[in-house]
Amino acid sequence: MSEPVHPTSRRARRRPVVVGACAVLAAAAIAGCSSGATGPPVLNFYGPADGATQYSAAAEDCTAASGGRYSVVYQSLPKAADDQRLQLARRLVAGDPEVDILGIDVTWTAEFAAAGWIEKLPDDVAARVRQGTLEGPLQTSTYQGSLWAAPLNTNTQILWYRKDLSPTPPATWDEMIAASERLAQQGLPSYIEVQGAQYEGLVVWFNTLINSAGGQIVDENGRVLLGQGDAAQKALSVMQRVAAAPGSDPSLSVNKENDGRLAMEAGTAAFQINYPFVYASIHTPPPDGGGGGTFIDAQGKPSGTDTGRRVVDEFAWAPYPSVVPGQQARPTIGGINLAVSATGDHRDLAFEAIQCLRNRDNQLRNAVEGGVPPTLADLYSDPAFQAKYPAWEAIKSSLDNASVRPLTPAYTSISIVLSDLLNPPAEIDPETAVPVLVDQVEGAANSEGLVP
Repeated sequence: MSEPVHPTSRRARRRPVVVGACAVLAAAAIAGCSSGATGPPVLNFYGPADGATQYSAAAEDCTAASGGRYSVVYQSLPKAADDQRLQLARRLVAGDPEVDILGIDVTWTAEFAAAGWIEKLPDDVAARVRQGTLEGPLQTSTYQGSLWAAPLNTNTQILWYRKDLSPTPPATWDEMIAASERLAQQGLPSYIEVQGAQYEGLVVWFNTLINSAGGQIVDENGRVLLGQGDAAQKALSVMQRVAAAPGSDPSLSVNKENDGRLAMEAGTAAFQINYPFVYASIHTPPPDGGGGGTFIDAQGKPSGTDTGRRVVDEFAWAPYPSVVPGQQARPTIGGINLAVSATGDHRDLAFEAIQCLRNRDNQLRNAVEGGVPPTLADLYSDPAFQAKYPAWEAIKSSLDNASVRPLTPAYTSISIVLSDLLNPPAEIDPETAVPVLVDQVEGAANSEGLVP
């Protein structure tokens, strides 16, 4: 494996791209160089493959709204987040002038800003972006006190549960673990589904728990804080107990979001911590005319016969469980931010275009058609949004109490370290794990944004 390539300096990355750069990038399977045609400037908007239909429609609308001054063209990135980051980073390190607007994961904002790959929002643009935008998403766009991107969409987890197995949803993790154990003793579905595999979802779980307990992993200056107080130990205790409790899912250490969804639909899970997409999934009939999960009997168990009752009939939602009784949980949010490339030739126009791409109409379309919650607060009272998201109140509450992942350029390195140390969660020793986590995270926090 080649040595990491450090980001170029601001002065270096503004130098003209040498003749032949398009050929070099094409050889690396990176498309997008200009054909040299005359006409209004073309703003290339690079964003995730998920949501491509909605993002393309937004690009067309914003092209029309520009009155012929520029056009916006959506360029789809790969589906995998790591591949998206790699392609963007390689382009930006190469000083590609054809990259104008970036749809970046919320975890990359600090890294891209510190590396000099994106431009800080001008004061007037930042003021307009802040107006009406939820505070949590704004935090994901902020680095060192300045706004470096405009929140396009967000995402958050809530509790999904079976009301036939738990008529009153658990308010805390302690209550949920106790309920799971009781269900297991009665021979009923008892799984608590979370993201326990060795990947980013496991780090999100830990980040939510430690923030909900009053702690923090790392501050934006790279100072490791997870060893302060007992928040980390409380978080680790919850993770270990969920994974090792009687009636826990034996495959939890390899489970991701979709595995939890499937377990609930199959009738084996009583609870799951997951994103809003699970609601649409369980209510979408498959081609065979079924849907709504497996049939269940009078005791809430999966049934081999058509009893007329399905998991969907008992499917309900509630706020994310608290770690500390009486204190609201602080779920970690995700989403996509729009940033302006520091290498593009039309940055002023790009700042104008990102405001259009995230306007009310485009965010509503992304939410209703693409399944991603908006970042504009007033959309949560829109009837079209509420009809698509019956759990909108729980989602909005989760966003209002949100936490964000560490706002540091070293987040990718920190995430890799944590996902390795916390897996499998059943083997975590809360009494001894914290010093190890502190030591390893301190090492990771000393890195900078790198391109593999």
